[in-house]
Amino acid sequence: MKHESVQNYYGEVLQSSDDLQTNACCSPDDIPAHVKAVLAQIHDEVLTRYYGCGLIAPLALEGMRILDLGCGAGRDVYALSAMVGETGRVVGVDMTPAQLDVARAHQDYHAEKFGHAHSNVEFHHGFIEKLDALELEPGSFDIIVSNCVINLATDKAAVLRGAHHLLKEGGEMYFSDVYADRRVPQEMAEDEVLYGECLSGALYWNDFLSLSKAAGFGDPRQVIARELTVENPVLEARVAPLKFLSATYRLFKLAELEPACEDYGQAVIYQGTVEHAPHHFVLDDHHVIETGKVFPLCGNTWLMLKHTRFAPHFQFIGDFDRHYGIFEGCGGESPFREGSLGAAVPCC
Repeated sequence: MKHESVQNYYGEVLQSSDDLQTNACCSPDDIPAHVKAVLAQIHDEVLTRYYGCGLIAPLALEGMRILDLGCGAGRDVYALSAMVGETGRVVGVDMTPAQLDVARAHQDYHAEKFGHAHSNVEFHHGFIEKLDALELEPGSFDIIVSNCVINLATDKAAVLRGAHHLLKEGGEMYFSDVYADRRVPQEMAEDEVLYGECLSGALYWNDFLSLSKAAGFGDPRQVIARELTVENPVLEARVAPLKFLSATYRLFKLAELEPACEDYGQAVIYQGTVEHAPHHFVLDDHHVIETGKVFPLCGNTWLMLKHTRFAPHFQFIGDFDRHYGIFEGCGGESPFREGSLGAAVPCC
């Protein structure tokens, strides 16, 4: 699918989220109260041109430098700009000029709304498959986000490689997107409506995991997933028998991660100090770490906490001196398996 088709769909065909023909590009309703409070301050014109499928607002964002891939009209950029505060910065990249025009028109509005002396956001016109063509410094971002956009990219492997290049060591890519339970047939991938609706450009979930690891992101972690129902009989018939889900993943740039979850007898104690998470910290869909409780975990998970922005909030127990074999129960199964969708639950 060509860039021009996507630009036309999001710049001309869609004038608001009401114009969408499926529910693929819709965020879930269970948004945390602190995020709702920020979204309530976003300009209406920006909100109406939002086409995301998830919630890309991880915790511990104060002072962070964030890049939003496929930022559109800027809803997530502006929401994150409030969360990083005046000491942080949020950069948006999008290929659709009409969307960027809306985003840029409201920079002063949001700076004033969030009590910032100056706008802490900037927007770049460009392709997320060609991040190296933009004036962005390698290794300069703490977090890279994206909301239902990578499925629209013509070269998804290039997006992941570019993101890895721009992240600091210990940084993370935290993003939501649409995935398929099998590889999408070519004829379906060429359907412009299905592509624009974020369905026929979706990666087969296992291909996504392979591409992520090849780009340098060891041990991808699923945070949450939900089944997508097309709810449009005509389009539903055109995608059958494929099934789709919206999933949020976090990919850490950590050189030390191993191919599998290995057991070194390690554990952490969460101190309950991450803002908005006093009782437990959710790393992914199988690590819900209660405050004050010793929590055994694998070597990879230990590193994801020890060598990232989360380190000050944990007490770390153990090292890598002794190996006990594989760490059971650390995920890796198909996200389409029965019982796998829904809120994060502890299992290891």
